[in-house]
Amino acid sequence: MRRLDWDDLRFFLSVASNGSLSAAARNLNVNTTTVLRRIASLEEALSARLFDRMRSGYHLTQEGLVLQELLGPVDLRLSSLQRDFQAAHAGAKGRVKVSASETVSGNLLAGGMCEFAEKYPDIEVSLLSEISLLQGTSGQHLGLRDVDLAIRTARPTQGDMLVRKLGDLAFGLYAHRDRAATFNEGVEITSPDKLAGEPLIGFDEDALPTGPVWFLSRVEKSMMLVTRAAGDRARLQMVKENMGLSALPCIMADAEPELQKIAGPEMVGSLELWLLARRDLAQFPHVRTVMDFMIARVRSLRPSLSGNKGS
Repeated sequence: MRRLDWDDLRFFLSVASNGSLSAAARNLNVNTTTVLRRIASLEEALSARLFDRMRSGYHLTQEGLVLQELLGPVDLRLSSLQRDFQAAHAGAKGRVKVSASETVSGNLLAGGMCEFAEKYPDIEVSLLSEISLLQGTSGQHLGLRDVDLAIRTARPTQGDMLVRKLGDLAFGLYAHRDRAATFNEGVEITSPDKLAGEPLIGFDEDALPTGPVWFLSRVEKSMMLVTRAAGDRARLQMVKENMGLSALPCIMADAEPELQKIAGPEMVGSLELWLLARRDLAQFPHVRTVMDFMIARVRSLRPSLSGNKGS
């Protein structure tokens, strides 16, 4: 039996996560022949077929899935090894990578970054924005392999993470003011029945069925679906173009003078915001400093987050 080469496992994980030889090759900065040879070597050493080769790419077999699950914790620790050692000796300085949706990054965090930079010039915060708030609950989306902190709308059930609820992000149903003026006499509705026949800009079909997504999925049957969009910014722009009604975060839409709230969060719903940190990194001063900043920042914005700017 061929002896296992530990480096082959790195190639396996890259193909498993990227789904093809060419993507894995780009990720590892090698050619596809090298990747193919490494996978063949690993399969020979384990006496197992790890991938099904299909037109759509490389798909893990049952044995491949088992190996991926076994390697997950090891890969996580090794990928962060250098970062952990650097952080342990850095004190309250260094780089902190934060993953959040574009809405959270732009409407919650970005406004406080100037003050933070002046107060902590030795800490570099990198905001890595993602389009949608409504991500799945898989480890790929909720995990912290490539970042130090993350803000998510679903609480993770796996992984050695420090988790803290930051608050609730309220949603309302919004329309362009011109449309709102002729709709329900310009006041907020008290029943979704009044939405029948109105044009709707929906969430992406893969969005988690929670809060505002669940609300829109209910009213969608009686409304006229115009289009869908995963990103809040995209839906906001389409509402501003008077294309239809859509559910939007109050902290974002309330700041737009062209828009008017048709239904409040009591009807539309809200999303929970969770701060995630790797437990072993949360003890480091620069990471803890950023965590404290994010907690304080969200706390200061709670009236806007709830859709009650005047409270």
